[in-house]
Amino acid sequence: MDSLGRRTLVGELVAEFTGTMILILFGVGVVAQVVTSEGGLGDHDSIAWAWGLGVTFGVYAAARISGAHLNPAVSVALATFGDFEWRKVLPYSLAQTAGAFVAALLVRWIYADAIGTVDAGHTIATQGIFSTLPGNGAMDISTSTAFFDQVLGTAILLFLILAVTDARNNAPVAWIAPFIVGLIVVAIGMAWGTNAGYAINPARDFGPRLASFLTGYDTAFEDQRGALYFWVPIVAPLIGGVLGAGFYKVAIGRFLPAEDEPAEEGRIPEQAPREERVAENVAARAEHREPGA
Repeated sequence: MDSLGRRTLVGELVAEFTGTMILILFGVGVVAQVVTSEGGLGDHDSIAWAWGLGVTFGVYAAARISGAHLNPAVSVALATFGDFEWRKVLPYSLAQTAGAFVAALLVRWIYADAIGTVDAGHTIATQGIFSTLPGNGAMDISTSTAFFDQVLGTAILLFLILAVTDARNNAPVAWIAPFIVGLIVVAIGMAWGTNAGYAINPARDFGPRLASFLTGYDTAFEDQRGALYFWVPIVAPLIGGVLGAGFYKVAIGRFLPAEDEPAEEGRIPEQAPREERVAENVAARAEHREPGA
């Protein structure tokens, strides 16, 4: 049994590593394309969409095995409210960060020539390819504003993730749920991208930040003012995730019926499985068929 348990956890960690790697390959990759492109290959909207699609594909890859957290803030929030085992939080977080780190190294390698062309000194001008900065490195946004921006953005993320994955809340069917989660990230990027670059994920920020530091970005852990900043997209999302999940539990979750309770009057009932509905339709047609037909 112990051996089986270890193999199961290993599989979950590999899934988290792989799913987060896919997420970062698209997310950091699109930022690299936009920042290094002189011909206008992309803009803020393409960045938001690629990050959202990266989340979608990462979730599709890992969901069946690990639940596809892809984000330590998700793992911590779920564990806080008893929906995930605390003993798995650290291993999941490490696997997620490692996946982000490896993906960022791949982007750094493939885009090395392009980055060298536009920023040979590896300065703050291209640091934002890999990690977030207050005001995206271009605006004078305070650290406190960036911190609370990340708290709110991650709270929105966790609230909506729970809302669209709670089976008691008429959640979308399993095959479309990853796409809906991706759309949540797109929306957050379009609405909350100015103040702090919407990291909303400690692994997404720290893994690529470390990769950039080890490959020539000496100021990777600092913001454009020279102040240590790396901790903001780690601490703030962890707090925001718990707040968002807690708000869902209090504002929505506690009013939903238990999974084995009948739907209340006026509530749209969940459909029976397709096979059952087909069988019922066939039986109904047979019952009303005229003799000799």
